[in-house]
Amino acid sequence: MEKTYEVSFEIAGSAAMFTRPDSGAAQVSYPAPTFSAAKGMFEAIARWKSACIRPIKVEICKPIKYHKYTTNYGGPLRKSNQMAQGSSYQIPATILIDVCYRMYGIVEEIAQSPHDNNHLHALQDFFNRRLNKGRLYYTPCLGWKEFVPSYVGEFREGTKKQADINIVIPSMLHSVFDKISDGQVAPSFAVDAVIKEGELIYAK
Repeated sequence: MEKTYEVSFEIAGSAAMFTRPDSGAAQVSYPAPTFSAAKGMFEAIARWKSACIRPIKVEICKPIKYHKYTTNYGGPLRKSNQMAQGSSYQIPATILIDVCYRMYGIVEEIAQSPHDNNHLHALQDFFNRRLNKGRLYYTPCLGWKEFVPSYVGEFREGTKKQADINIVIPSMLHSVFDKISDGQVAPSFAVDAVIKEGELIYAK
């Protein structure tokens, strides 16, 4: 039986937004990170050319709290009069506040190692060393880039899964790309994604 190389970390913050594509202009967050969001968090800590970390599950470690939020948009999709006046367009959203998650992943091969070594174990070890020392490639975000975490690191004592959270999400964005690495944009969705006793297991 092939050995599995597992990694995990805890992340918390004052706000998060994992946008539901079906929520339209007034965007609404899923109650937990999507697969793509989780993968981005892992990659903010460690990455490897010939291997990657596949998120396998997330544990929700604080009660789900939604909050109204408004952000200003100043991009090219504004109305012509707004662009002429240099004014922003306000976008309403329903975000999550006071969040904490425990993320779990496994190291997976994406290409042959250029060296004759166990690159899966090497990435696992590299990830754990960087996490322990608080080293990041860039600051991970909780969905939207402006929602930076207040904590990223090893599991803390006192953090517990919210076992009373049980939700079925009829359609949940899984991945934005068609492959785990170097993929093309081709969004995929998980049908009837289940959060059971505070735990969401990601589809493969």
